[in-house]
Amino acid sequence: MTIFKLFSRFAPAWVSALLIVLALPVHAVVRDVYNFDTEEKQQRYQVMITELRCPKCQNQNIADSNSPISEDMRDEVYRMMTGGASDVEIMDSLVGRFGEFIRYKPLVEKRTLLLWATPAISVLGGLLIVGGIVLRSRRTNEIDSELSAEERARVEKIMDGHNGKSDSQA
Repeated sequence: MTIFKLFSRFAPAWVSALLIVLALPVHAVVRDVYNFDTEEKQQRYQVMITELRCPKCQNQNIADSNSPISEDMRDEVYRMMTGGASDVEIMDSLVGRFGEFIRYKPLVEKRTLLLWATPAISVLGGLLIVGGIVLRSRRTNEIDSELSAEERARVEKIMDGHNGKSDSQA
């Protein structure tokens, strides 16, 4: 058996094995592995990194983002957390470095008041608009149901004529 025949006989297996070997680096993405003393610290870390927005990816938290800046931020959170910093200190440090944008839940302050009040203002505005439409509709129906003296006279004339015809025909 020549080498060519041997290769052609096992070609599908070779191709499959080659494809698997080439695809391995795709699945070999290494996530950050941090060691914590307690499960509580691990959970605290997870909560912290899910509440921080990636400055580069914009709509991902740093836990889900693969950008280098998110990796740096995760490292910084871990470093500060193992150093004994509180959540507020960690958040203040990162906000001071990257800005308020990285918070998914910005603090209620004078400059963020409109941001927090916008949903309530929108609902209230919608209720006022619906209430105005309902009131206007009721007034329009009341006005339309009232007949003027001229219209009443015309209606009575029509009704008398109709009654007169029906009486004469009967």
